[in-house]
Amino acid sequence: MTDQSLISRIEGLAKGSDITETLVRVAAGAFLVPHGAQKLFGWFGGYGLEATGQFFANQLGYANGYLAALGAGSVEFFGGIALALGLLTRASAFAITVLLLVASSVHFGAGFFWTDGGWEYPILWAIVALAFVTKGGGKYSLDNAIGIRF
Repeated sequence: MTDQSLISRIEGLAKGSDITETLVRVAAGAFLVPHGAQKLFGWFGGYGLEATGQFFANQLGYANGYLAALGAGSVEFFGGIALALGLLTRASAFAITVLLLVASSVHFGAGFFWTDGGWEYPILWAIVALAFVTKGGGKYSLDNAIGIRF
């Protein structure tokens, strides 16, 4: 294999990585949106903001459950949309990372496995979101299209 052939293969992989990175970003954001819609609007079998706020207060011990539910639902819904679009990627990914780390602490007592209510799922998605805090939205993002570089 010549040096030029190797370089061409590496460049081909890099182009593919832009696409796969975009797919991961879109999936991570899009998978959060229904969770936020459950909390905020009662869609997808959720309970809506009032009932979720009561749950956060009564079951999870938040002093202001309504505000906690509003914050969590907003980060999941609006932050998920922003992450999926690659808009304000680092900011939305940071908010999502923090939210999911808090969520994992709620699930910590149930052990590792998500099927048992454990912290596996929120930690996995927190790590994915953290990658976009450090990397940004990538080549195929609205941030890149409009020149956001923070």
